[in-house]
Amino acid sequence: MTSLSIVVRRAALAILGGTLALVAQAAIPSSPRLQRIADSGQLRVCIWPDYYGVSYRNPRSLELSGIDIDNARHVARALGVQPVFVDSSFARLIDDLHSDRCDVAMFAIGITPQRQGKLAFTQPHLISDVYAITTKANPRIQRWDDIDKPGVVVVVAKGTLHEPLMRERLRAAELRVVDTPAAREQEVLSGRADVFMTDYPFGRRMLDLNDWARLIVPPSPYHLTPYAWAMKPDDDVFRARIDQILAEMKASGLLRSHAKRHGLEPIVAP
Repeated sequence: MTSLSIVVRRAALAILGGTLALVAQAAIPSSPRLQRIADSGQLRVCIWPDYYGVSYRNPRSLELSGIDIDNARHVARALGVQPVFVDSSFARLIDDLHSDRCDVAMFAIGITPQRQGKLAFTQPHLISDVYAITTKANPRIQRWDDIDKPGVVVVVAKGTLHEPLMRERLRAAELRVVDTPAAREQEVLSGRADVFMTDYPFGRRMLDLNDWARLIVPPSPYHLTPYAWAMKPDDDVFRARIDQILAEMKASGLLRSHAKRHGLEPIVAP
């Protein structure tokens, strides 16, 4: 082979290699959000800072703790960036994601039909039933069957999954919707309401932090809800990457370890 032939062959191979590289690159789906996260070095995570055991900010130390705080820090590390926590709530969740205040919401968000129409979810990482909180001094509410009766006032927080659920389920009791979880507690503590509806993590919070609270447990599953992390439904590659990290956390036992640290191991999703 002449020296000219060798040069031509090498040039042809270089062109072919470049073409194949371009084809391979084109085969990889693009993800604007993953690129933005990599460029900024930050994963913006929406949290609800009043969610005990999940994404709770201690009012004295201002320190964040909870299963989804631990989870968010791990997800950020897996992406090679730092987590930045953005305060949100269930009432603001959809607006905050659609207005791009955060990349992902990680505060044990119940997967409901209403939310599925507007958000993209990972696979579930927790599953919780519905529970009720009343006061130890309330003589009318002793068991679950005492809740849906005439004269009983049931409180739910606006924007939570309990709002549409109790609108559907209650037949005799009065339903009252308040703007915040704190208002929900005050309604029951003051006697203006008999019970408020909550889930396993918040039920634990009430018993751990309030000596007046009494937990009412349904005798059989009432409404099991899977909880997951939520995103704006505009980047399937980003959603798949976050879901992959969650699957790896389940397989390695890291998710269960985080749940155990915060007393939530009984509701870890398989």
